[in-house]
Amino acid sequence: MGAAFFYHLTREPLEVALPMLLGRALGAGWRVAVRGTDEGRLAWLDEKLWLDPEEGFLPHGLAGGAHDAHQPILLTTSPDAPNGATCLMAVDGAEIAAEEVSALDRVCILFDGHDEAALSRARGQWKRLKDAGCAAQYWSQESGRWEKKAETGDG
Repeated sequence: MGAAFFYHLTREPLEVALPMLLGRALGAGWRVAVRGTDEGRLAWLDEKLWLDPEEGFLPHGLAGGAHDAHQPILLTTSPDAPNGATCLMAVDGAEIAAEEVSALDRVCILFDGHDEAALSRARGQWKRLKDAGCAAQYWSQESGRWEKKAETGDG
């Protein structure tokens, strides 16, 4: 049974924090689906993931290609993960179901701490997942480094 990790982005934008988390997920041996809400935004993230060779190569692709099943990281708007993902990273308010948290090794929910709508969505997701019995952790980077600020369930 997995857990949902909420990442409150206050010091780094998504395009900086996401590659770090993706690198850790790959290091744990997980295949990852990055679920967004807008294909254009995922295409933008796809470009950002290719641009920084100094940070290391993150093998990935956009959903809809001929090799989706072979992608270690697949960027998608769909709840399906043809790459066999065991880790799901939700960005831009993509919804997560309690059943997904239970079925996967890890679910990460990244949200912009400077966007009131994103904060509200994340609070709602936290409450829904907690009420469904999911283990959850809340991580903040207010101090300049990631710190666990809250935990619920069996996480």
